[in-house]
Amino acid sequence: MTVMQTTAETLAPNATRTDICSAPPRRHPRPDGEDRYTISEVVAFTGLTAHTLRWYERIGLMSHIDRSHTGQRRYSNSDLDWLDFVGKLRMTGMPVADMVRYAELVREGESTYLDRRELLESTRRDVLTRIAELQDTLAVLDRKIGFYGDAGRSREGESTR
Repeated sequence: MTVMQTTAETLAPNATRTDICSAPPRRHPRPDGEDRYTISEVVAFTGLTAHTLRWYERIGLMSHIDRSHTGQRRYSNSDLDWLDFVGKLRMTGMPVADMVRYAELVREGESTYLDRRELLESTRRDVLTRIAELQDTLAVLDRKIGFYGDAGRSREGESTR
């Protein structure tokens, strides 16, 4: 089972739910089984730097990355899926320590579902708070833009008299 797949026995007997971190799933450059990407290819696909990819591995955010017989990193489609999910977590503002904790929980297995859910729910609450703050900020900007638009029209009207 990959990092991105989970079994949900609560759905229905013998049902399997895939934990897709971004919907719809991104197309992979290569089919499964032929998915051995170099670090430079992953850099091109993801926009991350090679330094960032190595750092993710060093801090435990990425699980073990396969190596070629010459020692070069070889990433898989599931690694690309994981990096996509990590990018989403970064966009939420989740601290790196929490992302690493989530990755550790994933590696520990299904017994950590509750802890993972709690971590994601906490992050979701933080995101909703930030969205509300941004909506309030947007409303202030809209009022200011409207004010300056009205003021500019008033000045134009005075100069044409």
